[in-house]
Amino acid sequence: MKTKLLGLIGFPLTHSFSEKYFAEKFRQENIEGYEYRNFELKTIDSLPKLLQKQPNIIGLNVTIPHKESVLKYVDEFSETVQEIGAANTLVRLNNGRIKAYNTDVYGFRQSILPFIKPRHKKALILGTGGAAKAVAHALKQLQIEILFVSRMPQTKNQIGYEDLNETLLNQYLIVVNTTPLGTFPNVQNKPDFPYHFIKPEHLFYDLVYNPTQTAFLKAAEKKGASISNGLNMLYLQAEKAWQIWLENSSK
Repeated sequence: MKTKLLGLIGFPLTHSFSEKYFAEKFRQENIEGYEYRNFELKTIDSLPKLLQKQPNIIGLNVTIPHKESVLKYVDEFSETVQEIGAANTLVRLNNGRIKAYNTDVYGFRQSILPFIKPRHKKALILGTGGAAKAVAHALKQLQIEILFVSRMPQTKNQIGYEDLNETLLNQYLIVVNTTPLGTFPNVQNKPDFPYHFIKPEHLFYDLVYNPTQTAFLKAAEKKGASISNGLNMLYLQAEKAWQIWLENSSK
């Protein structure tokens, strides 16, 4: 029986979580016949060549910077991907077509849920990329009002970092960082945010998981806010992706 190949595409992948996670999962759960590999793609235009070169690939995870651009090489879309325009999981169907899913939405929603209190009705999302779209979709499912914060705001539901003030932060008690700022090895970096306005009522969530506590989260914790990193989200989205691959590969 040929080994079924899974993997991660993105760039760079030097500190990726997925390869190690799935290797450990396969070992601990005695799962045979599957292998998980990293495939560094500087440009998403290399994807067709990769799929041609590796006919055993049955599924892929997608990370920065390809979560939106990957869609031009996809044949079928899950409802969530259609709605938000970003994918992090691909399946090669038996007919050779590629279908895109987004398990980030599920992972984020389930991981932030235990921290949400009745006062948490509005959220600021730092960043506007593919991960930000998944976060926004999950928060809307939880009936939380959202506002994007961008270095270059372009639409009516986006504001600039210079627009952040005390009045706004008194209303928006959830702040989610979806940018890569603060990721190892640049651990001193953090979003340009007015941290002096943070209160204990705030909930700060950082999608970055390496380091486990970013400069962004440290600054929030100093002010007494609740904090969470993105590690649990990663576990949840990875398991959801595995379910999707398993369902499709058994058809």
